[in-house]
Amino acid sequence: MNISAAQYQKKLGWLILITVFIKIILSSFLELGNDEVYYYTYAIQPDWNHFDHPPMVGWMIRLTSLNLYWLSALSMRLGSILSAAIATFVIFETGTLLKNERAGYIAALLYSLSIYTTIIAGLFVLPDSPQLLFFTLSIYLMVKMVVKPHLFKTEHWLLLGLFIGLATMSKVHGLFLWAGFGAFILFHRGKTLKNKNLYLAVMISLICIVPILYWNIQNDFITYRYHSKRVMHSGISVDSFLQQVLGEMLYQNPLVYISCLIPLLNFRKLKASFLNRGNNDFQYSEALWLLLWLSLPLILTFWTLSLFNPTLPHWTGPGFIALFLIAGVYWSTYSIKIVPVLIKLAGVLITVLIAGFLLLVYVFPKQLGSKDIANLGEYNPINDVTGWRHFSTQFETIVSKDISEGKMKQGVPILTHKWFPGGHILFYTAQPLHMPVIGVGTLEDLHKFAWLNQVQSDLKIGQNAYCIIPSNLPANAETLFGNYFEKVELATTIPIVTRGVVLRNFYVYRLLQCKQIPSPILPKK
Repeated sequence: MNISAAQYQKKLGWLILITVFIKIILSSFLELGNDEVYYYTYAIQPDWNHFDHPPMVGWMIRLTSLNLYWLSALSMRLGSILSAAIATFVIFETGTLLKNERAGYIAALLYSLSIYTTIIAGLFVLPDSPQLLFFTLSIYLMVKMVVKPHLFKTEHWLLLGLFIGLATMSKVHGLFLWAGFGAFILFHRGKTLKNKNLYLAVMISLICIVPILYWNIQNDFITYRYHSKRVMHSGISVDSFLQQVLGEMLYQNPLVYISCLIPLLNFRKLKASFLNRGNNDFQYSEALWLLLWLSLPLILTFWTLSLFNPTLPHWTGPGFIALFLIAGVYWSTYSIKIVPVLIKLAGVLITVLIAGFLLLVYVFPKQLGSKDIANLGEYNPINDVTGWRHFSTQFETIVSKDISEGKMKQGVPILTHKWFPGGHILFYTAQPLHMPVIGVGTLEDLHKFAWLNQVQSDLKIGQNAYCIIPSNLPANAETLFGNYFEKVELATTIPIVTRGVVLRNFYVYRLLQCKQIPSPILPKK
């Protein structure tokens, strides 16, 4: 069945509108996760770089929350949702440039059906969210340079340098764009090395990332010292490698993963599919090599790292953008269906997974984690997206009662020993009640909270405080804070119960009469 270019554009419009609508609905049901509330700290205290990542995600939150005036799960996630919508359109345009509108539509479908690109980075607020937008824009310009070199002007080179720089300001994975593009130029387009615009583009990218370098010089390269501990270990671990490969397959949606794998396994047919509209233009076959350079080296790098150290499946995620385009060209050539059956099934699978998770959270909750009272709910995914709003309402009642009874004063701090649950405490509990959150512990545990400590008041001798410990993140309040207070007492236990199932408990402690001020983690500014 043949349909026109305009019809594919209409289908794309509906695809984007439907996915945006679904994500807005999901944002009203699912609370922010550990990572999402943590990046709220980037927005509270903007900087040129942060302990874990560059600053772009914090700037994005500032923008979509109207400079933190409108704070909600939706405002926090709106940047991710809009970035994914724009990226879907850019993917479509890139596929159209490579082959036709059908190739672009299939590539856009794969992008929308991947759990990583549409949920993890396309709904949840993470550094990956703006990064993927700039990744797709960069790839579009690279493809245009290869297949339409006569239309690629100086301003396009400058934009390419800017987009790669902004991708790197989102997450340092952005540097893989220059690595892949540079390898392609070196092995396939050597004459480009004589083009001065290439070096202008590189210079713009370097200018973009100067703030990252500047911040790390000021902070003794703490970001790289931290991340190096995560990737520089000895000894081969097959388990870690399998977790990475199987994890990324699940993150991408297993059927989307297979849809990208099949073209690579049929490489001869794949090369033939890149001959645009049946002609023999050499640049279209070169575009395949460009996309391979932009995907496989990134994926293989993290596979190699996973042999020696635990890695996270989403680290390879940006490498699949180019594979979606490869698959779009392949399936548009060899499938007689408008949408190949395998990709339709991928849509069914992600729909079932999303609907099933919502049912698990709100209709048929189960205690999937630990049932031991000491760490009740640990490893239960339901606790990642629910419970904090209810707890914070109950906590407000406790604070009001303690103040009225003279047990605590207005505006006493809440202490946290770790960035999680520190992020949740800050966003859902402390911020609405105008209570400060003070990090007490090590830099490796507190991350950005160590910098937040620099710009707020310390504990004072004789002062009281609160401590909140969820059972799914077990810790001993006496061990953590007993050295600093005369008394640590359990104020109350707040259970989180959904349809009769106790998912976890929140333990609220009063920390009474500060007797020793914790040593500062970082010097005061």
